[in-house]
Amino acid sequence: MTSCYKIEAIAKEMYGADGVSYSEEAEKQIESYTNQGFSHLPICIAKTHLSLSHDPKLKGRPTGFTLPIRELKIAAGAGFIYPLVGEMQTMPGLSTRPGFFDMELREDGEIIGLS
Repeated sequence: MTSCYKIEAIAKEMYGADGVSYSEEAEKQIESYTNQGFSHLPICIAKTHLSLSHDPKLKGRPTGFTLPIRELKIAAGAGFIYPLVGEMQTMPGLSTRPGFFDMELREDGEIIGLS
């Protein structure tokens, strides 16, 4: 089952969309992930929590809209692909070196390295 098929099934069956549109970047990413052997991974769509569509103003279970896929990202270690819908932003990832390595709690209670 292709990534496009899975995205379209979620959009139509769960969200009530008439269809899905892909940006040029998203189409290239789908092709790249497929060529790298990741198309078997499950899909977890990142979209606004305020609506089943991409538009937070469309309340309830709207119909008659096209779900715009802006880009796709892969969480290879976690094992899924997550398409970003509309203007959805994601949180930055953690650095490879946690900040606590640069902090120190002194015996007098002073904390060094928080600023």
